Amino acid sequence: MTRDGFSALAAGGLDWDALPLRLWRKGNAMFWNAADIDLSQEAAGWATLEGEDLEAAARLSAMFLAGEEAVTHDIQPFMAAMSAQGRLGDEMYLAQFCFEEARHTEAFRRWFDAVGITADLNPLVDDNPGYRAIFLKALPESLGALRDDPSPANQIRASVTYNHIVEGVLALTGYHAWNTVCQERGILPGMQSIVRHIGQDERRHMAWGTYTCRRLVAADASLWQVVEDTMGELLPQALEAIGFLSQYDQPLGLNVEDFVTYAAERATRRLGAISAALGQDVAQVEADDAPVALEDELAST
Repeated sequence: MTRDGFSALAAGGLDWDALPLRLWRKGNAMFWNAADIDLSQEAAGWATLEGEDLEAAARLSAMFLAGEEAVTHDIQPFMAAMSAQGRLGDEMYLAQFCFEEARHTEAFRRWFDAVGITADLNPLVDDNPGYRAIFLKALPESLGALRDDPSPANQIRASVTYNHIVEGVLALTGYHAWNTVCQERGILPGMQSIVRHIGQDERRHMAWGTYTCRRLVAADASLWQVVEDTMGELLPQALEAIGFLSQYDQPLGLNVEDFVTYAAERATRRLGAISAALGQDVAQVEADDAPVALEDELAST
């Protein structure tokens, strides 16, 4: 492969007001280091959990760690797709995005080390069929398809799978549930800090995913069907992955149905933001701050 020029050298330079580069600047300003989080109180807090609460907490935490590792691996073809289209701002942001996913993986692994869990944790996710369907099949397949065919339809499938299912439904719902438990019980301040930092990163990731889907459906209304089809296929599996905790009798004091409803409602809100771009001017959609405003609103409720 060769290149015939440089986007950053082109007349006019980079559009610093474009949403991907605004997200890039925000990420730089909100930098955090996983190794700096104080995990000295985690082992004592973990020791207060027992029985089904302990098992449910271990499963939930293992789902977080495995999920962050998976998305770190799988985001890379999206970076290449943006590069192929000459979208340097998106490519720059996705480079930061990938780094953040790796940092999330580090944070959760350090947390497991701090509470003294070093055994093989794969069995904690092996028997969750919804989780496996998303992370072992749908996610790597949809992102991997971009290597050979970075078409708008494949970008939509990849974004809906990665941003709207994995991050918007599974990750943010799981973090909300786990953080609720930690706050109510007054335990695991390190985990609370990790979840708070990750939530800030993930909301920027979600904003980029919604932005990407919005600009693509504004350019081609037929792609809305791809959004609906992908969400319709994967949302039941994601909700099954969350509902898997219902095997326990009110695990950690949580009402699992409440969090399934929480996840579904947020998925619906983000789909509404994407559908609102249908028929709009692409340039206006690209300049619109609606994806960021939506994530700020959802974070406050």
